[in-house]
Amino acid sequence: MEVLGNRCGPGILPLVVVVLSPDTKEETVAWLLRRIREKQQAGGAELLVNQLRTEVVVKEKENPNIFLVGASCQRLLFGAEDLGLFKEFSDGSMRSFTCINSHNFKEFHGDGDGFLSMAECQYIIKHELETLRAKDETHVPGYTQAKLYPGKSIIRRLQSKRILIQMFPLHDREELKRLSFKWYKKVKPSLQPLDDIRYYYGEGLALYFGFLEYFTMALVPLALMGLLYCQFDWKNYDKYVFFAAFNLIWCTVILELWKRCSASLAYHWGTLSRKKVFEEPRPGFHGILGFNPVTGREEPLYPNSKRQLRIYLVSLPFVLFCLYLSLCVMMIYFQMEGWALMLHEREPTFWTEILLYIPGVIYAVVIEVMNLIYRYAAEFLTEWENHRLESSYQNHLVLKVLVFNFLNCFASLFYIAFIMQDLVLLRQNLATLLITSQIINQFMEAFLPYWLQRRRNKMAMKEVSLNVQVRLENDMSTYLGTFDDYLELFLLFGYVSLFSSVYPLAAVFVVLNNITEIYSDAFKMCKLFKRPFSDPAANIGIWQLAFEAMSVIAIVTNCTLIGMSPQARAFFPDSEMHLMLWTVAVEHGLLAFKFILAFLVPDVPKHIQIKLARLEFESMEALKKKKMFDIPVLRRVAREEEGEINT
Repeated sequence: MEVLGNRCGPGILPLVVVVLSPDTKEETVAWLLRRIREKQQAGGAELLVNQLRTEVVVKEKENPNIFLVGASCQRLLFGAEDLGLFKEFSDGSMRSFTCINSHNFKEFHGDGDGFLSMAECQYIIKHELETLRAKDETHVPGYTQAKLYPGKSIIRRLQSKRILIQMFPLHDREELKRLSFKWYKKVKPSLQPLDDIRYYYGEGLALYFGFLEYFTMALVPLALMGLLYCQFDWKNYDKYVFFAAFNLIWCTVILELWKRCSASLAYHWGTLSRKKVFEEPRPGFHGILGFNPVTGREEPLYPNSKRQLRIYLVSLPFVLFCLYLSLCVMMIYFQMEGWALMLHEREPTFWTEILLYIPGVIYAVVIEVMNLIYRYAAEFLTEWENHRLESSYQNHLVLKVLVFNFLNCFASLFYIAFIMQDLVLLRQNLATLLITSQIINQFMEAFLPYWLQRRRNKMAMKEVSLNVQVRLENDMSTYLGTFDDYLELFLLFGYVSLFSSVYPLAAVFVVLNNITEIYSDAFKMCKLFKRPFSDPAANIGIWQLAFEAMSVIAIVTNCTLIGMSPQARAFFPDSEMHLMLWTVAVEHGLLAFKFILAFLVPDVPKHIQIKLARLEFESMEALKKKKMFDIPVLRRVAREEEGEINT
C-alpha cells in the first residue's frame, strides 16, 4: 500500500496511524471507530478511518489493531479554518485561512487539493482526534475502570489507560527522499533547506534547525579569532582580556539578532501572529471531578496548594540534594587531579603527563551519566507534581534540568577560575570537558542509533519481506522532541561564552560539533525516527530565556576574568578594593547596556510590524462593514417579528 496518493481521491488516504493495544476489546474498537466517523454535528470527528488489512499481517504476533486515519479535502480545509492556520494571501501577506476567501489565497486551485502541506493535514487530524469528546458515556465501552464524563477528551483517556499505545503521522517517502538529498546527502557548504524542513516537519523543528544554523554561523568569527589568538599567543594565558571583552559583546548581540531572525521566519511561515490553540489537560493529569468555569465542562480539578506543597517540600529538596551530590563528585575529581599532579611532579614522564588528563575524562563521563540519571528523576518528579497543562509541565521540567546541568557541568570551572585562580588548569579542564562531552554525544546521538536501526531494518526485512511501510514505521523509534537538542546547544553556548577567553579553541570545536550535529540530526530525522507531528511554534520558547540568562552570567564571568588579569591589576597595584569596585561598575554598566540594547532593538523587524498592523487595520475595517451590514438586517427582522406579533 502506498503511503501517498491523490489527497482527495476515492477511499481512505492514510495520513495518521492510530495503534491500539493488541488485546483491545472489540466493543471498544467499534465504539472508537464510530465516534471518529460520526458527523461533527453529532459530536464526532467526521474523519475517514480504516483498519490495516489483515492480509498484510504476516506474523500472528503482530498487532492487528492498527488503523489508518485520513480526511476529505473539504474536512481538512474546515479544520485549517478552525485552527486559524496562516497561509500566503494574494497580496503576499500572511493571513488566517478562511474557506469563504479560499480563492484569494496563493496556491489555492480548484477544490484545494495540494493547498495544505501534508504536515498541516496531519496536524489538523491530530487536533480533531484529540478534541473528540465524550457525550453521555460514563466509561470507555469494555473498560469500566476507564471513566468518562461529558466533554472529556476520548483520545487522552485512552492514552492514559494505555488502550491507545501511540499515534503518529506517516512519512511521505518520495518527499522524504527529496528532502534527504537537499539536507544531508549532498556534502557541500550550503545553508539548510529550512522552508523544506518546515513544509515536511513543521515550524517547531524548522526553528530548531534554524537556530542551530544561526548559532554555528555566529560562532565563526569567534572561532577565527580563536585560531589567530592561539597561533600568535598560545602559551601566554594572561593575555586574554581582548578575547573576554569580545565575548561580552558577542553573546549579547547574537541573541538580540536571533530574536529578529526568528520573528522573520515565524512571519514567513505564518505562526508569528497565529492565535494560540486552547490547551487541554494533559493525558496524565488527575484529580477530583469538578466544574471548569472557563470551558463550562466537568473535568478533573487538582488544588494548586497541593501541587505547590509537592514542589517545595519534595521536588525542591530533591533538586538541592542532587546539587549537593554534584558538588561532592566535583571535590572527588579535584582530589584525583591533585593525586595525578603529585605523581607527575614527583617523576615527570610521558605517561604521567597523559595521566594528568585521565581525571578530567573520567569526570566528564561521570557528568554525562549524572545528567542522564537526573533527567529521568526530574521527569518522574515533574509528572508526580501533576501539572494540568503540557506547557506548565515542560516549563517546570526545563527549569529542573537546566539548574542541575548548569551546576554539574560548570561548577568545577567556576571553582578553578575564581577560587583556585589557576588559568592553566582551567584551560585544561575546559578542553577535557568540552571534547569528551562532544565525543559522548556524537556516539549516543548518531552512531549508536544508526547501528541499532540497521540491525532492526535487517531483521525486519528477513522476517517480513513483504511488510508495508506502515508496520516498518510502527517499529521505528519515536522522536521525543527538541528538548535534548536545545539542552546540548545551551551547554555548548555556556562553554563558549563563559570561559572560552582562556581557551580560544573552544569555539572552533563547537563549530565542528555543530556541523556534524546538523548532518547527524538530519539523518536521524529522515532515517531513524517516526515522523513527528507538526508543532506550529512562533519562537524557541523558554529556551530563549535560558540563553538570555546564560548571557547575563557570561557578562559577570568575563568581567571577573578581566578583573583578575595582570593588565587590570597593573592599573591598581596598591588597592584590591578599587579594582573590585571598578570591575563591579564595568559589569553593571555592561548589564545595563545589554538591557538597553534589548529595549532599543525591536524583536520584530519594522517591515513585519507594518504588515501586521496593516492586517489588523483591514480586519477592523472588515468587521465594521459587517456590523454596518448586519444592523439593517437585524432591524428588518425585528420589524417583521413585531408585525407578526401584532397580527
